[in-house]
Amino acid sequence: MPEGKRLRVVERLKHHLRTGRLKRVTREIYAVIPPTLSPERFRPDPFLVASAMYPDGVFSHHSALELLGAAHSLWNQCTLYVNRRRRPLVLEDATLRFLDLPLSMKGESGKQVGTRRIERQGKLLEVTGPERTLVEGFSRPALAGGLEELVNSAAGFTTLDLELLEEVLRRYDMAKLWAATGWFLERFQESFHVPDSLLARMEQRRPRSRAYVERGQRGGLLVRRWNLILPKVLLSSGEPDER
Repeated sequence: MPEGKRLRVVERLKHHLRTGRLKRVTREIYAVIPPTLSPERFRPDPFLVASAMYPDGVFSHHSALELLGAAHSLWNQCTLYVNRRRRPLVLEDATLRFLDLPLSMKGESGKQVGTRRIERQGKLLEVTGPERTLVEGFSRPALAGGLEELVNSAAGFTTLDLELLEEVLRRYDMAKLWAATGWFLERFQESFHVPDSLLARMEQRRPRSRAYVERGQRGGLLVRRWNLILPKVLLSSGEPDER
């Protein structure tokens, strides 16, 4: 940009900041303040801020649950996959976390696997769909708000594409994820019309020894079929495999 034009843009930004029409969010990112709000009361949408910073980013984990309309509760973290990781950005009422794309999804052939576009305030945002959000939630439960939040939220998905779900699991190829997803599908088998044959295939890929889903987890009950130790709060009373 020519120096003269750049200076005019800077002066225009300063003017709008002084008059309360714009609010500076971070370097080179400004939000337009609605006429009915003062700069002090206005809070920019963290999803739109993140998208402005990384237009090619893919929202994930709890942010995906929120954008998909399935989140059981609101959260003050916004997460998305980006091509170049950077430190978290702390806003007034939310923290933006920028994540490396998982190795299983590296490359253009993997980045868009299991994603969809969601409209938010007139802007289309790319987000991991229900299938990928479920698997990646089990992979990093803390980013999904914890196991209980993940399960309660994912149970509200309208549908699951079971073939796509298997494709995502094959890309990750982790016994713990096959087992955790299999347990989830078994628990909600009727809701998602899960055939017994799929559960049998997933059972064959379970961990050989007992495993926790969440790193650092202590206590819980063994779900024998899946060789998983899960928190008691996730297990319905009388679940046949719990011991």
